Amino acid sequence: MSIHNAEPRGNLLYRTPKGRMTLGEGPIYRANDSTLHWFDCLSSPCELYILPVDPATGQAASEARVVPLADSITVAAFRKGRPGYIAAYYQGVCFLQETGDFEVACEIIPTAERGIRRFNDGAVDAAGRFWLAEIDVKAVQYPPGKLPAEYGTPIGRLWRYDPDGSLHLMVSEGILCGNGVSWSPDNGTVYLNDSVGMMIYAFDFDLETGNISNRRVLVDFRASGGEPDGMIIDTDGNLWLSLYGTSSIVVLSPAGERLKEIKFPAKYPTCPTWGGQNHDIIYLSTGRDRTETPDPDDEGGHMYMHSPIGARGQAKFEFGG
Repeated sequence: MSIHNAEPRGNLLYRTPKGRMTLGEGPIYRANDSTLHWFDCLSSPCELYILPVDPATGQAASEARVVPLADSITVAAFRKGRPGYIAAYYQGVCFLQETGDFEVACEIIPTAERGIRRFNDGAVDAAGRFWLAEIDVKAVQYPPGKLPAEYGTPIGRLWRYDPDGSLHLMVSEGILCGNGVSWSPDNGTVYLNDSVGMMIYAFDFDLETGNISNRRVLVDFRASGGEPDGMIIDTDGNLWLSLYGTSSIVVLSPAGERLKEIKFPAKYPTCPTWGGQNHDIIYLSTGRDRTETPDPDDEGGHMYMHSPIGARGQAKFEFGG
């Protein structure tokens, strides 16, 4: 399988009936009924979207069902053999149904700390464990890559929630804005993006135990610009990364070398996922321009799709509990 440098632009998939979403996040594709699920996490209330798509072409097959939710959710995964999702809400782990029914499974951030921490992104590993990463709410008020030394160590953490209900602190500090979490195809490496820190970290990963070690910087974006946001991996181990603020998905080798870039009409791409009957279609959520002077030509806040040339991924893992 080869990566081609010449790649067409991504195309519009779906405009929501209300117009632009505030911040589309967390798309996941379900093959058994060919539906795409995602969230507008900053809508008031947060909204879950469920959109039927054609499994062959990837195109929208009808209007999406829109479900209002009780709290902001930015990432979810399907449950193995059970209906609904496991998800990260503002303060911890919850189980969510397509009806919007919301059950707290594990509150991690106490209410008194809602002003300093929140959950943001995560994923399920090949053993069915749910990983979720935090935001340091105060640190992300600084410009990306510009946290002053006097601030000290950011307080964002990375957690693992297992199918047996046990909770494990995997990274105890040092994360500004925890974002995309993905594993190499051989499950030997786990990647974690820090959007506001403008870093991609890599860790050695033990699938059997769920332990991680040897944290290192894979890519530092502070010189080149762009915030590493949601991320997926192809079957060759390349990283397909939403680079927030750049209108792009950037493809990186497992060594962090830039292979190519796919442009979209939206300046703020947030999170991709693989979909389609062969997992060879990328679906991409985006946010609208929320700056003081929005770009009139920006088409953010809609869902997009792209069929990459010579690449495919795999279905997302399901939570084992």
